[in-house]
Amino acid sequence: MKGRLIALGLALLAGLAAPAFADEPIADTLRKWGLLGAWSIDCSRPPDHADGTVLSYEIGPDGTVVYRRNFGDVTDEAEVLAAEVSADGVMNLEVYFPAIKQKRDYGLMLDADGGLRAIYNRNEKGEYTIKDGKFVATKKPTRAQHKCG
Repeated sequence: MKGRLIALGLALLAGLAAPAFADEPIADTLRKWGLLGAWSIDCSRPPDHADGTVLSYEIGPDGTVVYRRNFGDVTDEAEVLAAEVSADGVMNLEVYFPAIKQKRDYGLMLDADGGLRAIYNRNEKGEYTIKDGKFVATKKPTRAQHKCG
């Protein structure tokens, strides 16, 4: 009996520690967190490979969440497969890019001023391009993106 109570108590604690919105549809998770819409470092610029890249999170007609990237001369889209908010407020996304047949994990954080920063970005092998809010190759911090009108 005592063992069952301990197991029940541990199960309850595990449930309390679960990420926010874990049981909700992906679209609802992104909506509540404020991620839906278009984001860019500089929304006043036309899309380009530098500060004008536009990243958007949209709900498709079938209810799936589509992640679109617009670099000006190149665009692509991917499907958000999973989304949950961790206890520290990080939006954790799993995204599948069909054109390159690759899944990536992203961690995003909203700044106090509403800016969006990438905290991590890694492939299925666990290789990071962004880690701890910095680009692995350059060690420079990621820049905040802002929601475009």
